[in-house]
Amino acid sequence: MEMQNAKGVKDLPPEEKILKNKVVNTISRAFELYGFAPLETPILERFETLAAKFGAGIESDALKETFKLKDQGDRQLGLRFEMTTSLARFVAQNPTLKMPFKVYQAGPVFRDGPIKTGREREFWQADADTIGASSMLAEAEQIGLLSEVFRQLDFKFVIKVNNRKILNGILKQAGISEVKEALIAIDKLDKIGKAGVAEEFKQRGYSKGQTDKVFALLTKGATLASLKKKLKDAEGTQGLAELEELFGYLKVMKIKEIEFDLSLARGQAYYTGTVIEVYLKNSEVTSSIAGGGRYDNMIGSFMGGGREIPAVGISFGITPIMEQMKAQNKLEEKTPAKVLMIPINVVDETLKIAQELRANGIAADFAMGKKGVSKNLEYANVLKIPYVAIVGEEELKKKKILLKEMSSGTEQLLSLKDLIKKLQK
Repeated sequence: MEMQNAKGVKDLPPEEKILKNKVVNTISRAFELYGFAPLETPILERFETLAAKFGAGIESDALKETFKLKDQGDRQLGLRFEMTTSLARFVAQNPTLKMPFKVYQAGPVFRDGPIKTGREREFWQADADTIGASSMLAEAEQIGLLSEVFRQLDFKFVIKVNNRKILNGILKQAGISEVKEALIAIDKLDKIGKAGVAEEFKQRGYSKGQTDKVFALLTKGATLASLKKKLKDAEGTQGLAELEELFGYLKVMKIKEIEFDLSLARGQAYYTGTVIEVYLKNSEVTSSIAGGGRYDNMIGSFMGGGREIPAVGISFGITPIMEQMKAQNKLEEKTPAKVLMIPINVVDETLKIAQELRANGIAADFAMGKKGVSKNLEYANVLKIPYVAIVGEEELKKKKILLKEMSSGTEQLLSLKDLIKKLQK
Protein backbone atom coordinates (compact mmCIF):
# COMPACT_ATOMS: atom_id res chain seq x y z
CA MET A 1 0.00 0.00 0.00
CA GLU A 2 1.29 3.43 -0.95
CA MET A 3 1.27 5.73 2.07
CA GLN A 4 -0.53 8.98 1.27
CA ASN A 5 -2.26 11.73 3.21
CA ALA A 6 -5.90 12.45 2.52
CA LYS A 7 -6.25 15.18 -0.11
CA GLY A 8 -6.10 18.67 1.34
CA VAL A 9 -4.53 17.76 4.69
CA LYS A 10 -0.90 17.58 5.73
CA ASP A 11 1.47 16.72 8.54
CA LEU A 12 3.36 19.45 10.36
CA PRO A 13 7.01 18.65 11.15
CA PRO A 14 8.35 20.01 14.46
CA GLU A 15 9.71 23.27 13.01
CA GLU A 16 6.29 24.11 11.51
CA LYS A 17 4.39 23.06 14.64
CA ILE A 18 6.67 25.18 16.83
CA LEU A 19 6.00 28.16 14.57
CA LYS A 20 2.26 27.43 14.55
CA ASN A 21 2.21 27.30 18.35
CA LYS A 22 3.94 30.70 18.43
CA VAL A 23 1.33 32.16 16.08
CA VAL A 24 -1.58 30.74 18.09
CA ASN A 25 0.01 31.92 21.36
CA THR A 26 0.54 35.43 19.93
CA ILE A 27 -3.14 35.58 18.95
CA SER A 28 -4.33 34.12 22.26
CA ARG A 29 -2.27 36.63 24.27
CA ALA A 30 -3.81 39.46 22.24
CA PHE A 31 -7.31 38.08 22.88
CA GLU A 32 -6.68 37.98 26.62
CA LEU A 33 -5.11 41.44 26.51
CA TYR A 34 -8.50 42.68 25.31
CA GLY A 35 -10.38 40.75 28.01
CA PHE A 36 -11.57 37.68 26.06
CA ALA A 37 -11.87 34.35 27.97
CA PRO A 38 -11.09 30.91 26.43
CA LEU A 39 -13.85 28.54 25.26
CA GLU A 40 -13.79 25.11 23.55
CA THR A 41 -16.60 23.65 21.40
CA PRO A 42 -16.71 20.26 19.58
CA ILE A 43 -15.47 19.61 16.04
CA LEU A 44 -18.57 17.47 15.37
CA GLU A 45 -21.98 19.15 15.15
CA ARG A 46 -25.43 17.93 14.20
CA PHE A 47 -25.84 18.69 10.52
CA GLU A 48 -29.19 20.38 11.20
CA THR A 49 -27.33 22.90 13.41
CA LEU A 50 -24.84 23.73 10.65
CA ALA A 51 -27.58 23.90 7.99
CA ALA A 52 -30.04 26.01 10.00
CA LYS A 53 -31.32 28.95 7.97
CA PHE A 54 -30.17 31.28 10.73
CA GLY A 55 -26.71 29.66 10.62
CA ALA A 56 -24.76 29.34 7.39
CA GLY A 57 -27.96 28.76 5.41
CA ILE A 58 -28.46 26.01 2.85
CA GLU A 59 -27.57 28.36 -0.03
CA SER A 60 -24.14 29.32 1.32
CA ASP A 61 -20.88 28.13 -0.24
CA ALA A 62 -19.64 27.13 3.23
CA LEU A 63 -22.42 24.60 3.71
CA LYS A 64 -21.85 23.16 0.23
CA GLU A 65 -18.26 22.44 1.33
CA THR A 66 -19.23 20.81 4.64
CA PHE A 67 -17.92 17.29 5.33
CA LYS A 68 -21.02 15.19 6.09
CA LEU A 69 -21.15 11.87 7.95
CA LYS A 70 -23.46 9.66 10.00
CA ASP A 71 -22.93 8.02 13.37
CA GLN A 72 -23.95 4.44 14.17
CA GLY A 73 -27.35 5.72 15.25
CA ASP A 74 -27.89 7.00 11.68
CA ARG A 75 -27.82 10.63 12.87
CA GLN A 76 -26.69 13.23 10.31
CA LEU A 77 -23.51 14.98 11.47
CA GLY A 78 -21.01 17.42 9.99
CA LEU A 79 -17.49 18.62 10.69
CA ARG A 80 -17.59 22.28 11.66
CA PHE A 81 -16.66 24.62 8.79
CA GLU A 82 -16.11 27.49 11.22
CA MET A 83 -16.71 28.13 14.91
CA THR A 84 -19.39 30.81 14.89
CA THR A 85 -22.35 28.43 14.57
CA SER A 86 -20.98 26.27 17.41
CA LEU A 87 -20.59 29.35 19.61
CA ALA A 88 -24.16 30.43 18.83
CA ARG A 89 -25.43 26.99 19.82
CA PHE A 90 -23.43 27.15 23.08
CA VAL A 91 -24.85 30.56 24.02
CA ALA A 92 -28.38 29.41 23.14
CA GLN A 93 -27.93 26.40 25.44
CA ASN A 94 -26.68 28.64 28.29
CA PRO A 95 -29.21 31.51 28.47
CA THR A 96 -28.04 32.75 31.91
CA LEU A 97 -24.58 33.87 30.71
CA LYS A 98 -23.57 37.34 31.87
CA MET A 99 -23.50 39.79 28.96
CA PRO A 100 -21.45 40.96 27.23
CA PHE A 101 -19.97 37.47 26.87
CA LYS A 102 -16.45 37.81 25.42
CA VAL A 103 -14.75 34.54 24.46
CA TYR A 104 -12.13 33.13 22.13
CA GLN A 105 -11.48 29.70 20.60
CA ALA A 106 -8.65 28.14 18.59
CA GLY A 107 -8.74 24.81 16.76
CA PRO A 108 -9.27 22.93 13.49
CA VAL A 109 -12.14 23.46 11.03
CA PHE A 110 -12.90 21.61 7.79
CA ARG A 111 -14.09 22.51 4.29
CA ASP A 112 -14.34 20.18 1.31
CA GLY A 113 -13.42 22.91 -1.16
CA PRO A 114 -10.72 23.86 -3.67
CA ILE A 115 -7.09 23.68 -2.52
CA LYS A 116 -4.62 26.54 -3.09
CA THR A 117 -1.75 28.29 -1.33
CA GLY A 118 -2.94 29.16 2.17
CA ARG A 119 -6.12 27.06 1.83
CA GLU A 120 -6.35 23.41 2.89
CA ARG A 121 -9.33 21.18 3.69
CA GLU A 122 -8.33 20.94 7.34
CA PHE A 123 -7.13 24.21 8.76
CA TRP A 124 -6.98 26.06 12.03
CA GLN A 125 -8.83 29.19 13.04
CA ALA A 126 -8.63 31.39 16.12
CA ASP A 127 -11.85 33.29 16.86
CA ALA A 128 -12.86 36.07 19.23
CA ASP A 129 -16.55 36.94 19.73
CA THR A 130 -18.45 39.53 21.70
CA ILE A 131 -22.03 38.50 22.50
CA GLY A 132 -24.63 40.90 23.89
CA ALA A 133 -23.20 44.26 22.73
CA SER A 134 -24.84 46.25 19.94
CA SER A 135 -22.40 49.18 20.12
CA MET A 136 -19.90 49.72 17.31
CA LEU A 137 -17.30 49.75 20.10
CA ALA A 138 -17.39 45.93 19.89
CA GLU A 139 -16.32 46.06 16.23
CA ALA A 140 -13.71 48.72 16.98
CA GLU A 141 -12.21 46.52 19.70
CA GLN A 142 -12.02 43.53 17.38
CA ILE A 143 -10.46 45.50 14.54
CA GLY A 144 -7.98 46.71 17.15
CA LEU A 145 -7.22 43.05 17.87
CA LEU A 146 -6.60 42.34 14.19
CA SER A 147 -4.21 45.26 13.92
CA GLU A 148 -2.43 44.29 17.16
CA VAL A 149 -1.76 40.70 16.05
CA PHE A 150 -0.60 41.44 12.51
CA ARG A 151 1.71 44.21 13.67
CA GLN A 152 3.27 41.77 16.14
CA LEU A 153 3.72 39.26 13.32
CA ASP A 154 5.39 41.98 11.22
CA PHE A 155 2.87 41.71 8.35
CA LYS A 156 1.95 44.38 5.81
CA PHE A 157 -1.83 44.19 5.64
CA VAL A 158 -5.12 45.92 4.92
CA ILE A 159 -8.34 45.53 6.90
CA LYS A 160 -11.33 45.81 4.56
CA VAL A 161 -14.63 46.83 6.15
CA ASN A 162 -18.21 47.05 4.89
CA ASN A 163 -21.73 46.78 6.28
CA ARG A 164 -24.35 44.30 5.04
CA LYS A 165 -27.06 46.88 5.68
CA ILE A 166 -25.53 49.11 2.99
CA LEU A 167 -25.55 46.24 0.48
CA ASN A 168 -29.10 45.27 1.48
CA GLY A 169 -30.14 48.88 0.93
CA ILE A 170 -28.53 48.98 -2.52
CA LEU A 171 -30.26 45.75 -3.56
CA LYS A 172 -33.65 46.81 -2.24
CA GLN A 173 -33.31 50.20 -3.91
CA ALA A 174 -32.70 48.28 -7.16
CA GLY A 175 -35.92 46.29 -6.61
CA ILE A 176 -34.29 43.05 -5.38
CA SER A 177 -36.10 41.88 -2.26
CA GLU A 178 -34.47 38.44 -1.83
CA VAL A 179 -31.01 39.73 -1.00
CA LYS A 180 -29.19 36.63 0.35
CA GLU A 181 -28.48 35.00 -3.03
CA ALA A 182 -27.54 38.35 -4.56
CA LEU A 183 -25.07 38.98 -1.72
CA ILE A 184 -23.32 35.66 -2.40
CA ALA A 185 -22.78 36.80 -6.01
CA ILE A 186 -21.56 40.26 -4.96
CA ASP A 187 -19.05 38.68 -2.58
CA LYS A 188 -17.35 37.15 -5.64
CA LEU A 189 -16.89 40.51 -7.40
CA ASP A 190 -13.10 40.58 -6.87
CA LYS A 191 -12.79 37.04 -8.24
CA ILE A 192 -15.21 36.96 -11.20
CA GLY A 193 -15.51 40.67 -12.01
CA LYS A 194 -18.54 42.77 -12.84
CA ALA A 195 -19.43 40.61 -15.87
CA GLY A 196 -19.35 37.45 -13.77
CA VAL A 197 -21.63 38.95 -11.11
CA ALA A 198 -24.00 40.23 -13.81
CA GLU A 199 -24.18 36.72 -15.27
CA GLU A 200 -24.98 35.24 -11.84
CA PHE A 201 -27.68 37.89 -11.40
CA LYS A 202 -29.14 36.89 -14.77
CA GLN A 203 -29.13 33.20 -13.79
CA ARG A 204 -30.92 34.07 -10.56
CA GLY A 205 -33.66 35.84 -12.54
CA TYR A 206 -32.80 39.49 -11.97
CA SER A 207 -33.48 41.87 -14.84
CA LYS A 208 -30.85 43.95 -16.62
CA GLY A 209 -32.47 47.07 -15.18
CA GLN A 210 -32.08 45.75 -11.64
CA THR A 211 -28.46 44.79 -12.31
CA ASP A 212 -27.70 48.24 -13.76
CA LYS A 213 -29.21 49.94 -10.69
CA VAL A 214 -27.03 47.81 -8.40
CA PHE A 215 -23.86 48.68 -10.31
CA ALA A 216 -24.77 52.36 -10.42
CA LEU A 217 -24.11 52.37 -6.66
CA LEU A 218 -21.70 49.45 -6.38
CA THR A 219 -18.80 51.31 -7.95
CA LYS A 220 -15.07 50.95 -7.35
CA GLY A 221 -13.83 53.71 -5.08
CA ALA A 222 -17.26 54.47 -3.60
CA THR A 223 -17.06 56.39 -0.30
CA LEU A 224 -19.46 56.82 2.58
CA ALA A 225 -19.90 60.46 1.58
CA SER A 226 -20.76 59.62 -2.05
CA LEU A 227 -23.20 56.89 -1.00
CA LYS A 228 -25.01 59.22 1.43
CA LYS A 229 -26.03 61.33 -1.57
CA LYS A 230 -27.37 58.37 -3.60
CA LEU A 231 -28.57 55.70 -1.18
CA LYS A 232 -32.04 56.52 0.18
CA ASP A 233 -33.14 53.12 1.54
CA ALA A 234 -33.60 53.29 5.35
CA GLU A 235 -31.58 50.13 6.08
CA GLY A 236 -28.81 51.32 3.80
CA THR A 237 -28.54 54.71 5.49
CA GLN A 238 -28.46 53.00 8.89
CA GLY A 239 -25.48 50.94 7.69
CA LEU A 240 -23.71 54.12 6.55
CA ALA A 241 -24.26 55.70 9.96
CA GLU A 242 -22.87 52.62 11.73
CA LEU A 243 -19.70 52.67 9.63
CA GLU A 244 -19.23 56.40 10.26
CA GLU A 245 -19.43 55.70 14.01
CA LEU A 246 -17.02 52.77 13.71
CA PHE A 247 -14.44 54.70 11.67
CA GLY A 248 -14.62 57.47 14.27
CA TYR A 249 -13.63 55.03 17.03
CA LEU A 250 -10.84 53.58 14.88
CA LYS A 251 -9.44 57.06 14.35
CA VAL A 252 -9.30 57.57 18.12
CA MET A 253 -7.55 54.18 18.46
CA LYS A 254 -5.01 55.27 15.77
CA ILE A 255 -5.70 52.23 13.57
CA LYS A 256 -4.73 53.24 10.05
CA GLU A 257 -4.80 49.97 8.05
CA ILE A 258 -8.52 50.37 7.26
CA GLU A 259 -10.15 50.41 3.84
CA PHE A 260 -13.87 50.75 3.06
CA ASP A 261 -14.75 48.10 0.44
CA LEU A 262 -18.33 48.27 -0.79
CA SER A 263 -18.12 44.89 -2.60
CA LEU A 264 -17.20 43.02 0.58
CA ALA A 265 -20.13 40.80 1.62
CA ARG A 266 -18.66 37.54 3.02
CA GLY A 267 -20.35 34.31 1.97
CA GLN A 268 -22.20 33.28 5.13
CA ALA A 269 -25.89 34.17 5.24
CA TYR A 270 -25.93 35.05 8.95
CA TYR A 271 -24.15 38.43 8.82
CA THR A 272 -26.44 41.36 9.64
CA GLY A 273 -24.17 44.41 9.80
CA THR A 274 -20.43 45.07 9.79
CA VAL A 275 -18.30 42.64 7.74
CA ILE A 276 -14.51 42.53 7.91
CA GLU A 277 -11.71 40.82 5.96
CA VAL A 278 -7.93 41.15 6.20
CA TYR A 279 -5.58 40.70 3.25
CA LEU A 280 -1.80 40.74 3.00
CA LYS A 281 -0.01 43.24 0.79
CA ASN A 282 2.57 42.04 -1.77
CA SER A 283 2.17 38.38 -0.82
CA GLU A 284 1.65 35.09 -2.63
CA VAL A 285 -1.11 34.39 -0.09
CA THR A 286 -4.09 35.92 -1.88
CA SER A 287 -6.92 34.55 0.28
CA SER A 288 -8.04 36.50 3.33
CA ILE A 289 -6.02 35.79 6.48
CA ALA A 290 -8.76 36.92 8.89
CA GLY A 291 -12.36 38.00 8.72
CA GLY A 292 -15.63 38.28 10.54
CA GLY A 293 -18.56 40.54 11.23
CA ARG A 294 -21.81 41.15 13.07
CA TYR A 295 -24.47 38.42 13.29
CA ASP A 296 -27.28 39.77 15.49
CA ASN A 297 -29.97 37.25 14.48
CA MET A 298 -28.26 33.86 14.74
CA ILE A 299 -28.15 33.26 18.50
CA GLY A 300 -31.67 34.55 19.17
CA SER A 301 -32.98 32.31 16.38
CA PHE A 302 -31.33 29.29 17.96
CA MET A 303 -32.99 30.23 21.26
CA GLY A 304 -36.43 30.72 19.71
CA GLY A 305 -39.14 33.20 20.61
CA GLY A 306 -38.00 35.88 18.17
CA ARG A 307 -35.21 37.13 20.43
CA GLU A 308 -32.35 39.22 19.09
CA ILE A 309 -28.97 38.72 20.73
CA PRO A 310 -26.36 41.10 19.28
CA ALA A 311 -23.06 39.45 18.40
CA VAL A 312 -19.87 40.25 16.50
CA GLY A 313 -16.79 38.12 15.91
CA ILE A 314 -13.52 37.79 14.04
CA SER A 315 -11.58 34.74 12.91
CA PHE A 316 -7.86 34.38 12.16
CA GLY A 317 -6.92 31.87 9.45
CA ILE A 318 -3.87 30.10 10.91
CA THR A 319 -2.98 28.27 7.65
CA PRO A 320 -2.56 31.39 5.46
CA ILE A 321 -0.79 33.16 8.33
CA MET A 322 1.63 30.21 8.50
CA GLU A 323 2.23 30.38 4.74
CA GLN A 324 3.23 34.02 5.11
CA MET A 325 5.46 33.28 8.11
CA LYS A 326 7.28 30.63 6.08
CA ALA A 327 7.65 33.07 3.17
CA GLN A 328 9.33 35.45 5.64
CA ASN A 329 11.78 32.66 6.59
CA LYS A 330 10.46 32.33 10.13
CA LEU A 331 11.06 28.55 10.29
CA GLU A 332 14.01 28.89 12.64
CA GLU A 333 13.44 26.42 15.47
CA LYS A 334 13.44 22.64 15.10
CA THR A 335 13.16 21.93 18.83
CA PRO A 336 12.16 23.96 21.89
CA ALA A 337 15.35 22.83 23.67
CA LYS A 338 17.68 25.67 24.62
CA VAL A 339 20.52 23.43 25.76
CA LEU A 340 21.69 19.87 25.08
CA MET A 341 23.21 18.13 28.12
CA ILE A 342 26.16 15.87 27.18
CA PRO A 343 27.40 13.55 29.97
CA ILE A 344 30.90 12.04 29.81
CA ASN A 345 30.76 8.96 32.08
CA VAL A 346 28.66 10.85 34.67
CA VAL A 347 25.06 10.22 33.57
CA ASP A 348 23.41 10.38 37.01
CA GLU A 349 25.07 13.65 37.99
CA THR A 350 24.26 15.20 34.60
CA LEU A 351 20.62 14.11 34.93
CA LYS A 352 20.43 15.96 38.25
CA ILE A 353 21.74 19.12 36.57
CA ALA A 354 19.25 18.74 33.70
CA GLN A 355 16.40 18.47 36.19
CA GLU A 356 17.60 21.63 37.98
CA LEU A 357 17.56 23.49 34.65
CA ARG A 358 14.05 22.26 33.87
CA ALA A 359 12.87 23.21 37.36
CA ASN A 360 14.01 26.75 36.54
CA GLY A 361 12.04 26.89 33.29
CA ILE A 362 14.94 26.08 30.93
CA ALA A 363 14.13 23.59 28.15
CA ALA A 364 16.91 20.99 28.30
CA ASP A 365 17.49 18.02 25.98
CA PHE A 366 19.69 15.09 27.03
CA ALA A 367 22.20 13.18 24.90
CA MET A 368 21.36 9.47 24.76
CA GLY A 369 23.19 6.38 23.58
CA LYS A 370 26.93 5.99 23.14
CA LYS A 371 27.62 8.80 20.69
CA GLY A 372 30.76 10.82 21.32
CA VAL A 373 30.93 14.55 21.97
CA SER A 374 31.51 15.42 18.30
CA LYS A 375 28.40 13.49 17.18
CA ASN A 376 26.31 15.16 19.87
CA LEU A 377 27.61 18.59 18.80
CA GLU A 378 26.59 17.75 15.24
CA TYR A 379 23.13 16.75 16.52
CA ALA A 380 22.77 20.06 18.39
CA ASN A 381 23.90 21.96 15.30
CA VAL A 382 21.38 20.24 12.98
CA LEU A 383 18.51 20.91 15.42
CA LYS A 384 19.76 24.48 15.99
CA ILE A 385 19.98 24.03 19.76
CA PRO A 386 21.79 27.22 20.81
CA TYR A 387 23.88 25.73 23.66
CA VAL A 388 25.43 22.43 24.76
CA ALA A 389 26.47 21.74 28.36
CA ILE A 390 29.22 19.16 28.76
CA VAL A 391 29.61 17.45 32.12
CA GLY A 392 32.55 15.11 32.87
CA GLU A 393 34.52 13.99 35.90
CA GLU A 394 36.94 16.95 35.67
CA GLU A 395 34.03 19.44 35.56
CA LEU A 396 32.36 17.79 38.55
CA LYS A 397 35.56 18.04 40.62
CA LYS A 398 35.56 21.80 39.99
CA LYS A 399 31.76 21.97 40.57
CA LYS A 400 31.52 23.50 37.11
CA ILE A 401 29.75 22.82 33.80
CA LEU A 402 31.33 23.50 30.40
CA LEU A 403 28.88 25.57 28.35
CA LYS A 404 29.45 25.91 24.61
CA GLU A 405 27.58 28.49 22.52
CA MET A 406 26.96 26.84 19.16
CA SER A 407 26.76 29.99 17.01
CA SER A 408 30.12 31.42 18.11
CA GLY A 409 31.91 28.32 19.43
CA THR A 410 32.84 30.13 22.65
CA GLU A 411 33.12 28.04 25.83
CA GLN A 412 32.72 28.92 29.52
CA LEU A 413 33.15 27.00 32.75
CA LEU A 414 30.18 27.97 34.93
CA SER A 415 28.71 27.01 38.26
CA LEU A 416 25.17 25.62 38.16
CA LYS A 417 23.86 28.90 39.57
CA ASP A 418 25.59 30.95 36.87
CA LEU A 419 24.54 28.48 34.17
CA ILE A 420 20.90 28.92 35.16
CA LYS A 421 21.25 32.73 35.12
CA LYS A 422 22.83 32.71 31.66
CA LEU A 423 20.29 30.34 30.09
CA GLN A 424 17.37 32.25 31.61
CA LYS A 425 18.36 35.44 29.78
